[in-house]
Amino acid sequence: MTQNILSGRIAVVTGATSGIGAATARRFAAEGASVAILGRREDRLKDLATSLGGTVLPIATDISSQDAVNAAAERIRAELGRVDLVVANAGVMLGAPFDTADTREWDEMIATNLNGLLYTGRAFIPDLLEAASEGKPADLIHVSSVGAHQYFQNFGIYAASKAFVSHLSRNLRLELAPRGVRVKNVEPGVVSTELGDGMLHDAGKEMVAALRASMKPLEPEALADAITYAASLPANVNVSELVVVPTSQQ
Repeated sequence: MTQNILSGRIAVVTGATSGIGAATARRFAAEGASVAILGRREDRLKDLATSLGGTVLPIATDISSQDAVNAAAERIRAELGRVDLVVANAGVMLGAPFDTADTREWDEMIATNLNGLLYTGRAFIPDLLEAASEGKPADLIHVSSVGAHQYFQNFGIYAASKAFVSHLSRNLRLELAPRGVRVKNVEPGVVSTELGDGMLHDAGKEMVAALRASMKPLEPEALADAITYAASLPANVNVSELVVVPTSQQ
């Protein structure tokens, strides 16, 4: 892959404090993009920005708040310019049996995995449409999960939230593809990240740990590579669906 394949592009990555988001931001910056990194943990964002160098703008943002996302979008436009590459990556995975789950965990997944993703897309769609109208690449990339179409016991609400993301992506392509915006849906399999660390259900944590131990999981950089490749293609080419799993995952 040639160097600086994203030179001149202005990107936004949510959930950039760790895992796939941090790896994607790192790769985008290495490929010449200006990158706004969003997440809740301000100290991690600042550390990542310092380590990347280049043009990186860290903004501590709670994406479950539409006002906060809109404020971040205005700051990005003012400091970096018009956005043409958005990776809506932020998400939480909280598993528990349906009949005993703490429903506050449901609320958190809906607020982040659904509303946060919607607010992110809505905040930056004017930028993407404007870039596309000029014949330039314009990407809205949603990070979903293989849980959108596979079954994992006690993770039904999480899986349903990701099914929302995947189906939304397909429907948005009907709206936005004729106007030049490339909507992409990325479904990772088992990845070595912090995802799931915050769940209250101990058996759920053990299940996730056992699943990762049962195979060689993907590293976040593998997803960053796939996302970067898809975003670097000519404006008339869209890799609309990416399912990226460890070789041994069924």
